[in-house]
This record gives sequence, C-alpha cells and structure tokens, in this order.
Amino acid sequence: MTNSIAKDFRFFSLLRFALPTMVMMVFMSLYTIVDGIFVSRLVGTNALSSVNIVYPVINLIIACGVMLATGGNAFVAKKLGEKRELEACEDFTVLLITSILTGIAVMALGLLFLEPVVRLLGSTDILLDDCMTYLRFTLYFAPACMLQLFFQTFFVTAGKPSYGLILICAGGVCNIILDYVFMGPLGLGVAGAAVATGIGQLIPAIAGILYFLFIRKNLFIVKPVLHRATLVKSCTNGSSEMVTNISTAVVTYLFNLIMLRLCGESGVAAITIVLYGQFLFNALYMGFSMGVGPVISYNDGSRNVPLLRRIVRICLTFTVTASAAITAAALAASPVIVSIFTPPGTKTYELARTGFFLFSFNFIFAGLNIFSSAMFTSLNNGPVSAVLSFMRTFIFITLNILILPEFIGVTGVWLAVPLAEFMAMFLSVYLIKTRWKRYFV
Repeated sequence: MTNSIAKDFRFFSLLRFALPTMVMMVFMSLYTIVDGIFVSRLVGTNALSSVNIVYPVINLIIACGVMLATGGNAFVAKKLGEKRELEACEDFTVLLITSILTGIAVMALGLLFLEPVVRLLGSTDILLDDCMTYLRFTLYFAPACMLQLFFQTFFVTAGKPSYGLILICAGGVCNIILDYVFMGPLGLGVAGAAVATGIGQLIPAIAGILYFLFIRKNLFIVKPVLHRATLVKSCTNGSSEMVTNISTAVVTYLFNLIMLRLCGESGVAAITIVLYGQFLFNALYMGFSMGVGPVISYNDGSRNVPLLRRIVRICLTFTVTASAAITAAALAASPVIVSIFTPPGTKTYELARTGFFLFSFNFIFAGLNIFSSAMFTSLNNGPVSAVLSFMRTFIFITLNILILPEFIGVTGVWLAVPLAEFMAMFLSVYLIKTRWKRYFV
C-alpha cells in the first residue's frame, strides 16, 4: 500500500502530515466566526443571540455527521491497514450514503417542527423571527453539512489531507464573500448568513463526491455492500464525538437560559462571542487529532506497535506544548477578539471581555482531553472515548453551570468550562495510563 498514512512517521513528518487538517479546522473556525461578526455588525447583537439560541440544533446535525465520519473513518482506516482494501471501499460507500440520508431526515424533521423547537430552545418573542429564519435556511443545507464533515475526515484517510484543506478554504472564502453580499447590499439579514454558510458547505460536499467517484486510488466509491455490523460498529465507535456535540447542544442551551436570566439578551450575545472564541482556539487541537487519527488507526490495524507507540508519544508531547501556547494567546488576545464582534463601551462588550479572559484558562487542559478522546476513537475503542467525552462535555460542565452561578453569579458561568476541563484532565490521564499496555506494549 502506497497510502501516505503508512509512512514511518517521526515528529516533524507527523506534524507535516497533520498540518493541512489543522489549518483546515482553524480556517473553518475562522469563517464560522466571520459569520458571527457579520451578523453582529450588519444585523445586530440580537440577531447574534438568535443564532446562538438555535445552535443546539446545528450541533445535533454536526453530531450525526461527526459520528459517522470519525467512527467510520477509524473502521475504514483499520481495514486498509489490514490490507482489506475492497471491504474498506464498500464500507466507505455505505457510510457516504448513510450520511446523505441522515441529512435529509434531519432536514425534514426540523422543518416539520420548526416553531416548537425554537420556542423549546428558549427564544424570547424579540428573537423568535430571527431564530426561525436562521434555523429554516440552515436545515435546507443539512445534507451538505453532513457531507462536508464526512469528506474532510476521509480525505485524510485517502492520504490527501491537502485536498480537504483546499476545498474547505474554497468554501470558506465563498461563505465570507456571500456573508457580506447577502447581509450587506442585499439586506437579507440572518437568512443571508444561513444561505452563505450553506453554499460554502456545498463546495466541499459536491467536490468530495466527484473526487471519490472518479479518482480511484486507495479509497473510492464502489457498489455499496453492507457488511454485518458495519454501521453499528461505526456509530458505536463514533459515539464519543456524537456525545461531545450533543453535550455541546445541551450546554449551549443551559448557557443561554442562565445568561438570559442573569443579563438578558446582551448576556446571550456575550456568551455567543465567548463560545466562538472557544471554537477558534480548540480548532488546533481538533485538527491535529483528526489529522493523526487515521495514522493511529492504520498502525493499530497493521499491528506496528513500536511505530504506534512513537506516534502517540509525539502527539502527547505536541498537545501539551501547544496547550501552553494557545492559552497564552487566548489570554492576550481576549479584548481584541471581543472588540471585533461588538464595539467597546457596550454592555455586551464588558460582559464578553471579562468572560473571555476567565474562560480562556480552559485551553491549558482542553488539548489533552480532546486528543485523548480522539485517540481512543482511532483505536476503535468507542466506549472509553464516549465515557471521557460524556464526562468532560456534559457531566462536569453541567454540574458547574448549575452550581457555580448560584454562588458567584456571572463569574460562575465563565469558570464552568475551565473547571470542567481541569476535572476531565485527571480522567484522561487515568484512562491513558491504565490502557497503555493494551495498545502500546
């Protein structure tokens, strides 16, 4: 097999291989943040609050897409490592079709129950129209969102991470341009933001289908054959990533409710800005984990234990080092990032500036937790990965959100995530230590 995931990786060669995926994730986070900036600046902070109110539904779409992409990716990459190329392509095709059908199903259900869902998420009468508009147009592009997530993962497994980067960049640039056109000169409001994002997602979705249909190297579309338990194992293995996104949906919902109670619509806008920042700085961790995941799966499948052990040690070293740098950057840049969304002197700015600084301390712990969960997924140990993700992104955060604000008010909201990541770090270390001999010795 000539696929580049089969290389004898060292520190810098592994970083070079993962770099396109890291850049891709950072770029994706940047153009998602640009959406928020345009909405806030061209439509208003209430519109920004509306986008965040309905974001739990978008998290559910992402959860389904990431579950199939990451869980199936580890499964397919392991089969490639076992030299079962045809079965890998058949499984890849089945997962692709499942992603499309799941996107269509989510779109139909969401549109059918649109207003009840928006009200359930806590929309006020002031925000209702924008919430419904943004969610409606977002749902139209749910299948494209699923395919974008699917292909950005499988381009890495195909040994072409740079292709995924190029397509994501193309979609991102298109999204940014259309954001300005739709919300600026055309005055389409939040509908313009949703449509611009959707069109940006269509570019990697359509290009990905064409690539894997006509470029028949290593991994490509074939006649689908459903091998027994393929979908079940893929979904089970990707359950941790699904748990993470579902938990994010619930946590975002709780953040919105508490900030509405404590600070009104301005509080929701402030937490939205802070969560955008989290997406940006966590993108490096997620991109690195996605980039090295197929390499870990391939070497697990080929049972090249010495190389697998070396790769994981490189990953841990990089993650710890990057965590310190990212935390320092977030603390230093917090006032600048907040001012991009909303002008200084406003209530939203003051809330978000303080919040972003306190919130940024979570990044020192988040890197290890994100990589640990992704590593166990890559090793096809979905249950362990799911337990870590569930505890980190739901149990620990939910407890902190519900308890801390009762004692220290809004400050408790900002410290909920840093404390949760700190707690999860001990669980990550424990899980890695107790399972080291199983995989790496």
